[in-house]
Amino acid sequence: MPDFTDLISQAKKMQEKMKETQEALKKIEVEGISGGNAVKVIMNGEGELKKITIEDVLLKESKEIVEDLIVAAHNDAKSKLKKKTTEEISKVTGGKKILFENRIKAYK
Repeated sequence: MPDFTDLISQAKKMQEKMKETQEALKKIEVEGISGGNAVKVIMNGEGELKKITIEDVLLKESKEIVEDLIVAAHNDAKSKLKKKTTEEISKVTGGKKILFENRIKAYK
């Protein structure tokens, strides 16, 4: 049977790693694109949209087309963020998603 103090020590180390990972996740930035790079969005690790870039050529298109391309670029960024977040969490948890289950669900 493992020593209780060893278990506590391991739990504290894991907790510290989780805190470090959460801070690292906040610093992640991803770029979502659509329309052949006509629309680009930048999203941070907290899921906040930081920037939208729209090529001038799109301004001649209908409002609906531009709106659809913005949504598509956002969804692309969201997908990339989910993938990156999952990769970072896996490094800490050894592939176990249970510890950060709520964080992962936030990006679904």
